Amino acid sequence: MEESEIRNLKSQIETMYLEILTPEKKIFEGTVTIVTFPGADGSFQVMDNHAPLISLLKEGTVEYKTKEATQTLNITGGVVEVLKNKVVLLADGLAA
Repeated sequence: MEESEIRNLKSQIETMYLEILTPEKKIFEGTVTIVTFPGADGSFQVMDNHAPLISLLKEGTVEYKTKEATQTLNITGGVVEVLKNKVVLLADGLAA
């Protein structure tokens, strides 16, 4: 098995739990392999077994990859917490 095939298999297996909430409702809840956030100081990605983190988010696009597809969501800002393979995004609201 080639190295690229091994990486593909690992990315399918290594998941984390993502929850996206606004003051009005829960937007998403499920397992993902990677999430990209619009950080206050620039965009950043979170993957399986990421170090604990709390970060302020600016208006921008959140992108997350599930087993089925890559999804995007535009937020007006918020806060994200990463702890023990659980990622919680508290978005101020959704951008149009």
